[in-house]
Amino acid sequence: MAGELAKVTDLLYEIGLLKRYKRTGWLVAGVRDPESIADHSFRTAIIASVITAMEGGNPERAAFMSLFHDTQETRVTDIPYIGKRYLKAAPNEEVTADQVHGIPETVAQMINGAVGEYEEKTSLEAVCARDADKLECLIQAVEYREQGHQNVQPWIDSSLAALKTASAKRLADEALNTGSLEWMTRLLSGDQGT
Repeated sequence: MAGELAKVTDLLYEIGLLKRYKRTGWLVAGVRDPESIADHSFRTAIIASVITAMEGGNPERAAFMSLFHDTQETRVTDIPYIGKRYLKAAPNEEVTADQVHGIPETVAQMINGAVGEYEEKTSLEAVCARDADKLECLIQAVEYREQGHQNVQPWIDSSLAALKTASAKRLADEALNTGSLEWMTRLLSGDQGT
């Protein structure tokens, strides 16, 4: 048991790297201090729960998958899209299996199951979680564009094109037609959207 606890603790420290690792695509776009992988995963989980609720699925399951969807990047890093043309990373399921090797079986099965379901793309929750990943990228690109970064349109276009669910597509359209601080302006003006 002591060895398993050490392995779990190792995994928790390893996952902490995601708070320090930056999303490299934004560096390519010219963003000097881009979001971390953990920043991205947090909002992706929130978005996944929203999309899945709108689609009639299990929001908790979609959010859970989203929390683990990029954990493999502690080992393979965040390879920018253009780099994927030249580099072939191990499949996420394989990386995850290595990450959880030696930890208690119930924990390993939980994590492997979340990553496997996400990668299979067959359940409604997995489809919504994948849409959340793309929608979060689109929203982040809109925010960076508002901050003056001019090279983010390819991220918006590719994210929009990848969306599958009607709910994610509607939310993307709204995000593209709404400023990132309009929620605050409406709140301060007393317009609660009723």
